[in-house]
Amino acid sequence: MFIVGILSWWYGPGWRQRVARLGERLNASMDYFSIDLLVRTFFAPFRQISAGKVRGPLGVQMRAFLDRIISRIIGAMIRFIVIIIGSITICFHGILGMTLLVVWAIIPLMPVIGIILFATGWIPWSL
Repeated sequence: MFIVGILSWWYGPGWRQRVARLGERLNASMDYFSIDLLVRTFFAPFRQISAGKVRGPLGVQMRAFLDRIISRIIGAMIRFIVIIIGSITICFHGILGMTLLVVWAIIPLMPVIGIILFATGWIPWSL
């Protein structure tokens, strides 16, 4: 009866808790990197440097224009790098989470597998 109770928790509420924890971890990663916001503001000036209008002679206006262009290019490069790193991190968390869910399902079978291997005479260090 005790083993049945443990297994019913393991494959019931325990499984749901693992899936919920995986979802929370993925949501936290997506919130941390906020890739959707980075994509929407991809060509926005970096930290809003020189984002305002400039009045004055043509030379001053051209310099402000180039400053804004360079600021937008720097912002796009930094956002691109953060989007790539965030995507890799989110994929890594997803793959790791799915792997842990598979391991979670296999763990209760390990004693049975061990007994079978013991009965067949398998010794791991004599491969």
